[in-house]
Amino acid sequence: MIPSCLELPLFKNQEIKKRLSEKDVREVLSWVASDEGGARGEWVGKDGYWVYWKRPEEWGDTVHKWVDGTGQKGVVLTFFELLHGEGTVGEEFHEMNADLFAKAMNVLVKKGKAQVFGEEDSKGVKFF
Repeated sequence: MIPSCLELPLFKNQEIKKRLSEKDVREVLSWVASDEGGARGEWVGKDGYWVYWKRPEEWGDTVHKWVDGTGQKGVVLTFFELLHGEGTVGEEFHEMNADLFAKAMNVLVKKGKAQVFGEEDSKGVKFF
């Protein structure tokens, strides 16, 4: 993934014919993933990288506020209905990446605000 990023305008300026090296791109991305960089990214494997608009803990807070605001604490909701259901249309997390959503739910589990149930394709979550 990193080699393909080298051609992105973020790392390559066509007008002045300059680009960052792969080493420099890795350094920039490592900084973005650091506390100093706001922890706005995460390495996934050797060459994969996620850039966060919102960090998983921020997404978890967003979902938790929605659950609280809709009076659904104590109710088990499926990941599918939270991500794709009619009740979440118009919410920021509607149709978000399922892997990022799972990370956000795991943050809530660690904070004692949720419990995740089920298997990969049929997960549910109960909010506290």
